[in-house]
Amino acid sequence: MILLLGLNHRTAPVEVRERLAFPEQDLPQTLADLRTAGLAQEAVLLSTCNRVELYATTALEPERAFAEWTEFLCRARACTRPPDSAWYHMHEPQSLHHLFRVACGLDSMVLGETEILGQLKRAYEIAQRHGHTGARLNRAFQRAFHTAKYVRTETQIQRGNVSVASVAVDLAGKIFNDLAQHDVLILGAGDTGEKTARALLSRGARRLTVTNRTPERAETLARELGGHAVPFEHWLAEAEHADIILCSTAAPHYVLDRVAVESLMKRRPHRPLLLIDLSVPRNIDPEANLLENVYLYNVDDLQSIADDALALRKQEIARCEAIIAEKVRALTSGPSITFAPPPPAADDARSSTAHA
Repeated sequence: MILLLGLNHRTAPVEVRERLAFPEQDLPQTLADLRTAGLAQEAVLLSTCNRVELYATTALEPERAFAEWTEFLCRARACTRPPDSAWYHMHEPQSLHHLFRVACGLDSMVLGETEILGQLKRAYEIAQRHGHTGARLNRAFQRAFHTAKYVRTETQIQRGNVSVASVAVDLAGKIFNDLAQHDVLILGAGDTGEKTARALLSRGARRLTVTNRTPERAETLARELGGHAVPFEHWLAEAEHADIILCSTAAPHYVLDRVAVESLMKRRPHRPLLLIDLSVPRNIDPEANLLENVYLYNVDDLQSIADDALALRKQEIARCEAIIAEKVRALTSGPSITFAPPPPAADDARSSTAHA
């Protein structure tokens, strides 16, 4: 039986999720420790800015497994335990149904987004490459990936802007009428930063600067995008020329605090500054948003951005759910099961134009 323990943007705010975020380089050892402790036989750990989820098989009774896994994950991140209300735990087939919904983008902050499928594939690939998966999880994840591809082919769930990068760029367009008049600084040359940088350039952003703790990566990305790279230790001096700063690093602390932003704004008076913090843990001090002419958005705030195609994609949910239910039934070879979609998150009721 495949069990699932997790928390996500629907159940826990970013200040809770960031405490349990696992850097990619820590995943192999974390899974090894979990299995060595006898808590799991097979395991995949998915950690993104919006969720931390453990899919596993175990010889333990489910309720004991959930309790042990919760304590294990908190110890692994040396953090206090989130409240019980932040967690969800599922038995098979509900765990499989959830996995398929995640792969299809139906459980995402931005409905139908595609980035989560790549993140899920990466989490699975890491677990498989290090020997932490077996027949059960291999079959389940491969079927989930196949189902995600089928859903994207047979429905219009992807219609419109569905990625975090595209939503971030839409936000920039709301603050600056003409991106051709504004410069962009990217802190962190990871996948999300790269996608957002490409999207900003496609909208006409004037000049792109890239910085990263690994200089070679910053130089490579800058060269690919026609921008220029600066050493990480000198990026703050470059920041006064930027109107949009996108932060997507793996740093476990703030790389830009309120004092630094305040000093920065004094050197660029009367010019708005858009800060987009896609990092978990957060890399920009939330208090920076209190400063005049500073607009700070984190991953949770992206939910408040209007999505022109959201209504159409919501109409496709029923079709997607029917496809997923059919695929789960085929995988489990069990009796017909009816899955009711989860209730809407409280965040869904917020105004789509609310400021952070």
